[in-house]
Amino acid sequence: MAPSSLIETTVGSYRFSVPIQIRMSDLDPFVHVNNGAQCNYFDFGRSSYFEHVFQEPIDWLKMDMVLVHVELDFKCGIEFQDAIVCETKIISIGHKSVKMMQQLRDTRTNCVKTTCYSVLAGFDRLSHQSIPIREEYKVLFRAFENLPDDQQK
Repeated sequence: MAPSSLIETTVGSYRFSVPIQIRMSDLDPFVHVNNGAQCNYFDFGRSSYFEHVFQEPIDWLKMDMVLVHVELDFKCGIEFQDAIVCETKIISIGHKSVKMMQQLRDTRTNCVKTTCYSVLAGFDRLSHQSIPIREEYKVLFRAFENLPDDQQK
């Protein structure tokens, strides 16, 4: 479970942001973006973050990290006309996992609509076993996020 201090984030504390296109099919009967669609927004933000940090498209057949935990807080509804971005950052890097925070924010009002705390683990697709996070990933994450080299949580 994410500490509450991690969940409450502020505008401007993220180095990466990607715009989200809200589609009519994302809406629920209350004319808000469905919770499941918001999970897809976070997946898109996470993937876009990795491509930005790694400076290349992700080869999903070779990607050796998997999502093992996700925790969302729905703060207020997202409506069709909202100008939403998904902001993403790595908050800690461990031996076999990385912890990530994301938020969906309306750029017109700066209102944070939904927050997401997630954990990704190193994973060998052939053996289906946990593996350490690649050192080259750690170096890229630390450099992008300006995290200290000794960050081992």
